[in-house]
Amino acid sequence: MRGLYIHIPFCAAKCLYCDFYSVPGKLDLREKYTEAVIREARAYSRQSFGTLYIGGGTPSLLGPQNLGELLAGLYDAFDLSGLKEATIEANPESVTGEFLYIAQDSGINRISLGVQSLNDDELSKAGRIHSAKKAIDALTLAQECGFANISADVIVGLPGQTWHSLEHTLRTLTGMQVSHLSVYCLSIEGGTAYAACPPADLPGEDEQVELFERARTYLQQRGFAHYEISNFALPGKECAHNLNYWRGGEYIGLGAAAASHVKGSRYKNAATLEGYIADPAGARIEQEWLKPEGKLAEEAMLRLRLLQEGVDTNNIAAEYGCEKVAGLIERLDGQVALKLLVKQGTRYLLHPSCVMTSNRVLAEVLA
Repeated sequence: MRGLYIHIPFCAAKCLYCDFYSVPGKLDLREKYTEAVIREARAYSRQSFGTLYIGGGTPSLLGPQNLGELLAGLYDAFDLSGLKEATIEANPESVTGEFLYIAQDSGINRISLGVQSLNDDELSKAGRIHSAKKAIDALTLAQECGFANISADVIVGLPGQTWHSLEHTLRTLTGMQVSHLSVYCLSIEGGTAYAACPPADLPGEDEQVELFERARTYLQQRGFAHYEISNFALPGKECAHNLNYWRGGEYIGLGAAAASHVKGSRYKNAATLEGYIADPAGARIEQEWLKPEGKLAEEAMLRLRLLQEGVDTNNIAAEYGCEKVAGLIERLDGQVALKLLVKQGTRYLLHPSCVMTSNRVLAEVLA
C-alpha cells in the first residue's frame, strides 16, 4: 500500500511549541497554493494510492471552495478508486459545517482534530487560539456531519498540566466516542517560542513520564490499544496512513516541505510557500538514495514503534536476504540482553517499560 500526503502550510497563529513548517496569515495565497499542488500532482501521472492524508499547518483554513477544488484535482490526477482511508486535519477554531460536508462529499472519511487540551489555561499557555468549548463544539459538529472515524491530538506535559486536567481531557474525548487519540509528550524544539523562553511551570521529566503512563493506563482500561509509541485506537481504528510509514512503505508528499519515499529514494520539497507556488515541479531540494543496509535498519527502527507488531526478522530476511539481516539481529539481541526489547520467536518488540525512553533503543537499531 502506498500513501499520498498533502501539506497545507497555512495557520492562523504559530503555536509556541510548534516546529513544523507553517505560515501564519497569507491566506490570500490559498487559491494559488491549491493550484500549485494540483500542478505538482499531475507530474506523477495517474499513480494509485491506498491512503490519503491532508495535514499541516491547518488544512481547515483552506475553506470549503479550495478544499473542493484540491480534492477534485487530486482525483483527476491520480487513481484514488482504491482509497482505504482519507484523512484531513482540522483545528477547532476554523472548522465549519460546510467545510466538513465538502470533505465528506469528496471522499474524506476520517478527521483528525487538533484538540491538544480541554483546559483553557493550558491552551492559552501553549499559544492555541481555540477554547475547550470550541474544541467540543468542533467534535460535535464532525459527528453531526456524519464522521464516524474521528481522531484527536492531545499533548502531555503542557505548562501547568496536572493529572486532574489531563484526565478531564481524556474522559471528555473518550466519552464523545473519539476512536483514535494521538498522545504526544511535549518536547522543546529549537527555533520555537518555548525554546527561546521556556515556561516556568512546565512539568518536569519525571512528572511528564508519570502523566503519560497514567494516560496510557486510563485509555487501555477503556478499550484503546496502545498500538504505536504516541497513538491509541479502538479496535480497527488505527491510522492506516501512518501504519504505512511505520511499516517502511512508500509515500508521495505534495506541497511545500512535503517529503516522499519511493523505490529506495527519499526526497523533500523546499519549505517556502512563495517558491513552491512559483514552481512546484522544481521545489525538490533534497534527494537521498538509501542503500539496502540503510533501508533495512530504518524499516526495523520504524517497525519497533509499532508496540504490538514490532519487527519480525523472518519477514525482513525474506525481503532483504539473510546475510544483510545478520547484523541487525545481532543488534536486536543486544537490546534484548539489556531488557530493552522483548523477543518472541523471530519477532522483537519494545519492552513495555522502555516506551518513554525508546529513542536510545531505536538509535541503536538504526546504527
